[in-house]
Amino acid sequence: MAAMTDMEKKLAEYKCDTNEAVCLKLVRFPEDLDDESTTFHPEYSHQLYGDDEVAFGYKGLQIQLYYSAGNLSTLFKVKYTARVTDTFDCVEPDDVEGKIREIIPAGFCCNTDDFISLLEKEANFRPFGSLLHTYKVHSVEAGEDLTYQIHKVDVSCPGFREYHERLQTFLMWFIETASFIDVDDDRWDFFLVFEKYNKDGETLYATVGYMTVYNYYVYPDKTRPRVSQTLILPPFQGEGHGAQLLETVHRYYCTSAKVQDITAEDPSENYVKLRDFVLVKLCLTLPSFSSEKLSQGFSDEMVSEAREKLKINKKHARRVYEILRLRNTDMSDEEKAREFRLEVKKRLYGPYRKNQRELTKMRKCLRPEELASHISQMDTRLQHEELEKSYQDVLAEYRRVLERLAQV
Repeated sequence: MAAMTDMEKKLAEYKCDTNEAVCLKLVRFPEDLDDESTTFHPEYSHQLYGDDEVAFGYKGLQIQLYYSAGNLSTLFKVKYTARVTDTFDCVEPDDVEGKIREIIPAGFCCNTDDFISLLEKEANFRPFGSLLHTYKVHSVEAGEDLTYQIHKVDVSCPGFREYHERLQTFLMWFIETASFIDVDDDRWDFFLVFEKYNKDGETLYATVGYMTVYNYYVYPDKTRPRVSQTLILPPFQGEGHGAQLLETVHRYYCTSAKVQDITAEDPSENYVKLRDFVLVKLCLTLPSFSSEKLSQGFSDEMVSEAREKLKINKKHARRVYEILRLRNTDMSDEEKAREFRLEVKKRLYGPYRKNQRELTKMRKCLRPEELASHISQMDTRLQHEELEKSYQDVLAEYRRVLERLAQV
């Protein structure tokens, strides 16, 4: 038993956290290759390396995936300081390289010199598609305003298909349930963000992030664009690019009479926060969301104007109304705070009201012992506690949106 324990300890030395082992870079200059400050790591690696996100068989494992900043030409190398051998009862190391080869398209480099030669061609790279929006972000590090562009692309654009195959590999590392999409379906729209920068007097572009949108058919003659994937690459996160991207996408579709409304597929918590901020910012320009109208309560006029001018559906328009109503409410005034709380809780109470209707039906068809069981699950006091918690959570979310709005 002791020998077995020693063996387990020995084998444990050859386990590596794949989130730490995978090293990603967006390379602009050859010197970036050896600059640790330009390295970033995945948030997730379970789709390739299992739920425990561990690779067995190596010490000091480093899986290098380096991309040229613009065209995303790829350098792929695997390094380690030691590897298990036959002395461990023929235990095989995990095929870490094979897992990466499953997701990166052909044409990558395995040699650093070859990759550097591709870097020299970055000056020829230009963003795909048509330019929709240009904006600036002040960089404290650079001490100046940096310029960014958002482009709209479809798969027919020469060279984009191959570029997208490289770009979408980032999804596996930063979106928990990510999957690759079928770009041959012409109902996909792609929106790309690039940084425009200078090097030795030349203008170059770096990939910042992107969004994919699928255009669903709505009977009889409309479409419903649904945001599928949104990713701002880690070196650019926290700079407001997601908000710029989503607002640009909304404004793009708002110009089309064919668009019913804009939705999102299985939105993450972070996406909901982003959408709240962007939609509130957009609705501030609508007359129906003026301070005077907000004090009169949620109205059909708000629903209609938000849908017609901004392609916002009723559910999201209601959420925008509540955020702006909070902005206009003096919460130190007990009566006004109470009015706001009751209005939000009235909406939140919907699922509980449904439970009450179901209970009324149950009384007619369930045996006493079955009914008692269901009633215990729908305890009124518990419902009130859950409702209050839901309200406090919503209030905290709304205040975060307003804090961000105040900084604009």
